[in-house]
Amino acid sequence: MDVPWWIWAATLGGLALLLLLDLVIVDRKPHEVTTGEAAKWVVFYVGCAILFGIGVWVFGDSHFAIEYFTGYITEYSLSVDNLFIFMVIMSSFAVPSIHQHRVLLIGILLALVMRGIFIAVGAALIAQFVWVFFIFGAFLIWTAFSMVRKKDEDEEYQENAVVRWIRKVFPVTDDYHGAKSTVKIDGKRLLTPMFVVIVAIGSADLLFAVDSIPAIFGITQDPFLVFAANAFALMGLRQLYFLLGGLVDKLIYLSVGLAVILGFIGIKLILHAFHEYHLVPEWLEITNWMSLGFIIVVLGITTWASLAKSKKDTESQQQEPAENA
Repeated sequence: MDVPWWIWAATLGGLALLLLLDLVIVDRKPHEVTTGEAAKWVVFYVGCAILFGIGVWVFGDSHFAIEYFTGYITEYSLSVDNLFIFMVIMSSFAVPSIHQHRVLLIGILLALVMRGIFIAVGAALIAQFVWVFFIFGAFLIWTAFSMVRKKDEDEEYQENAVVRWIRKVFPVTDDYHGAKSTVKIDGKRLLTPMFVVIVAIGSADLLFAVDSIPAIFGITQDPFLVFAANAFALMGLRQLYFLLGGLVDKLIYLSVGLAVILGFIGIKLILHAFHEYHLVPEWLEITNWMSLGFIIVVLGITTWASLAKSKKDTESQQQEPAENA
């Protein structure tokens, strides 16, 4: 899709306006985000994403609109799986509930900038080297197998190299000082845990991009659509964090469903590469409609199965005390 510079500028300006709106309304006064407030903002951001897709359909082409919606759903689904890691990080750093929204906002904003760099590099590689599709496809299939193999392992947060480097090089206070990232004590400028946890969230989301960026390039190779799908998925992620809360733990089969989706996209990438080299017939390539339908069906089945299993486990736990009484 040939996107003129002013469309890029308008999109970036609109996203910046949404972030500013979030800062002014939600983050103006630090507070604990309620479920009702989070639900309204999730609906708002999903609505914005849908309106953007409709705009692509009306002013662009239905083909590109399907690519965008498929990419958005995929990125949003992968983000839901990442919420558990965010919760573990928040718990590990004991972030006060009134400041959690700011941590997510700044951390995800940093991740969005870094993902933009990833997208630019990925688009340049794909434009020059068709064989990159083989690498992306194989990586996604390997990631899918890894997700299934590790689905029963306990998730514990371990500080990555960036966070460890910050702690080693810069002095960090033991306690939080409101929402401040730095504080001056006895004439010395010190970092606060608020700064460290923001870096932890941002760097963790950057690691998630290693999976999600190749995945969305398996759906569309248009840099504009890739960036837009990532941006809207990330911007709605903060409110989804507060809305879902403990519900993330109940989505026990989500990682399996996402593994199936990543494996599917990996196969699609490899088939696309073979097609580019004219090694497979035309009919063998997976269409965008097939991708969208497959992803929706898999997510629907895994969500239903997860909630049903969680409900069954809860009922079993409630029956055990009654039987032992």
